Amino acid sequence: MASLRLLPRRALRRDPRLVERHPTTSIRHASTSSPAATSGLFSLRSGIYASVFVVSTGLFVAYYVDSRAAMHRYVVMPVLRTLLDAETSHKLALRVLGSGLAPRDTQKDDERLRTSLWGEELSNPLGMAAGFDKDGEATDGLFNLGFSWVEIGSVTPRPQPGNPKPRVFRLPSDEAIINRYGFPSDGHTAVLARLRARLPLFQDPDAAAAQHASLRPDALLAVNLGKNKSSPADSIDDFVQGVHMFGPYADVLVINVSSPNTPGLRSLQTRALLERLLDGVGRARDELLVPSEASGTTASTGTTKPKLVLKIAPDLDEAELAAIAGAVRSSGVDGVIVSNTTIRRPKELGDPNKDEVGGLSGPPLKPYTLATLRTLRALLPESVPLIGCGGISSGADALDYARAGAAAVQVYTRFAYEGVGTCRRIKDELAEALAREGTTWAGVVRRAVGERGVQSAAGPADEGGALEQLRREAEELMRVADELGRRMEAEAAQGETQGVGADDGSKAVLPALS
Repeated sequence: MASLRLLPRRALRRDPRLVERHPTTSIRHASTSSPAATSGLFSLRSGIYASVFVVSTGLFVAYYVDSRAAMHRYVVMPVLRTLLDAETSHKLALRVLGSGLAPRDTQKDDERLRTSLWGEELSNPLGMAAGFDKDGEATDGLFNLGFSWVEIGSVTPRPQPGNPKPRVFRLPSDEAIINRYGFPSDGHTAVLARLRARLPLFQDPDAAAAQHASLRPDALLAVNLGKNKSSPADSIDDFVQGVHMFGPYADVLVINVSSPNTPGLRSLQTRALLERLLDGVGRARDELLVPSEASGTTASTGTTKPKLVLKIAPDLDEAELAAIAGAVRSSGVDGVIVSNTTIRRPKELGDPNKDEVGGLSGPPLKPYTLATLRTLRALLPESVPLIGCGGISSGADALDYARAGAAAVQVYTRFAYEGVGTCRRIKDELAEALAREGTTWAGVVRRAVGERGVQSAAGPADEGGALEQLRREAEELMRVADELGRRMEAEAAQGETQGVGADDGSKAVLPALS
């Protein structure tokens, strides 16, 4: 045996006598080198790999072709909610959408969904609200999901980190979210660089898409302007700076005075401060140049100046809303977004996170927003469109806003829960509801505004001027009435002294007033 162990391995394999005396060696050799066995094992592995490839390809195609993204809604999102906290999931979604590898809405919007804002035709009324893409990282990825309005921000002039973490909390049992982000922002310079980077080097000035900062013929890009936490509470400088910075790169500029997470910000909703703010941003907008005024030498992507839109809170009473409506009418602001998150906590909330500090969004917000929108709609002329935002989870929810007079709507929380197919699903549900009623979105909105809105052919600025004229005329009438009363009393007293009746004195006064 010792000599056997000293033999070279090659000799051991070649000597048949040794093979016969050591059958275990023969069996081992056969089991590892049999062509039939190796072929069978290879075939099994190839079959497994091929099956995995086919299944994976099928799932991949289904995931990207299905615009409603059922797989994403029922599989991907629940897994992410289980594995990741709310803010981490948010960041991951931005990275994927910004990469260009996210799914796309491949379906054409139903004609019933078309709407109009300031004379601009949009393919559908559904937009992405501010707060999701705070720094303009996924603008085109969101447009690719079928939104007709993408609003980035809020953007502050200087970079700031926002509030300490944790600052975003899911309320799964209520399908809601509470956030206290506090305007985390990369700042004007970084966001502006991203907006400039998406512009094509060469662009046909006659193309329909060239007329919009969205770079799409039937969609609008909005930039939501906020203010730094370190800025004075009553200062308007941050907003004015934002108008100058982003005016050439946005179709709409949103003045956000309604976030509950920046100290003192909501105080700008009071009449005096709001009028001062809106006057300041209006002047800044008027100072902007557009190509038609500058012979095409500006970097502006549009041919008109951006619209100015005010975003308000849902926690205002009727007197406060009346004051805001007055400021809007007299300022020339082009529209109002109703609303931001609420600081109220409905008693129906059942999730353990309901007591977290911050703004509440999702279905519990909808009643507050709808009530605010209905009240404001009755205080503004139809020339000032309202955009509804709060608790929209379905096509039926969107239709409720149209019936309240909203020209368009925005989503956020439902998108955070269900992901990339949310926009297409809501649009399909809305189109089906409109088809059942035999009407269109524009028709519903037009009827609601006619029933609820202030009827006026004048624009917002003219409306304010007309109201001021009426006020002056009323004051003059009161002055004349007071003067009449004093003269009548004087004549009556004189008549008593001279024996002349009061009736004669009254008749003597009347010719002087004619």
